[in-house]
Amino acid sequence: MVGARKNAPPREEVLAAAMGMIAERGLEQLTMAALGREVGMSSGHLLYYFGSKDELLLRTLEWSEGRLGTERGRLLVGAGTARARLDAYVDLYVPDGHRDPHWTLWLEVWNRSQNADEAARDRQAAIEGAWHRDLVALLAEGVSRGEFRRVDPDRFAARLRALLDGFSIHVAIGLRGTDRAQVLGHVREFLDEGLLADV
Repeated sequence: MVGARKNAPPREEVLAAAMGMIAERGLEQLTMAALGREVGMSSGHLLYYFGSKDELLLRTLEWSEGRLGTERGRLLVGAGTARARLDAYVDLYVPDGHRDPHWTLWLEVWNRSQNADEAARDRQAAIEGAWHRDLVALLAEGVSRGEFRRVDPDRFAARLRALLDGFSIHVAIGLRGTDRAQVLGHVREFLDEGLLADV
């Protein structure tokens, strides 16, 4: 067992391979056996490292969110108006289209969370919390600079993220009549009405 662990690929490589399989073949094709073949490990070794498929999926989501968090951080501290950076945040949030791999994984993990233990639910809440905190800070900055009207940043962020989640699910599952361009248009209109009125 020690030799097998020594020859195993780094955990990040396994998570990247899992995400790649979701992107290329869909979540339904991501089995422990198929992932094992992809990274040169047995499904038993994968279970040794992750304990269960639920844990593998949650860790893959955390890995993917870490990468998105880095990208989000760059966008939010960049130059430009608060509104331009808010548009960039929304652009990053909304899925690229039907079967977007990150959103496909997100939906699966949240669906499985109904039966997850408290520790796993706390980890999922941490993912959501990072998006929320960044959005609140950006809204507060826009208010303090006079770019946005005086809204409660936390309350506005909660409503905006609920809107983004609802629309994003429609895009990710490929609901007819809802595409990414339409969603971005709806969100821009919501932001104009909610943040720019009376400025």
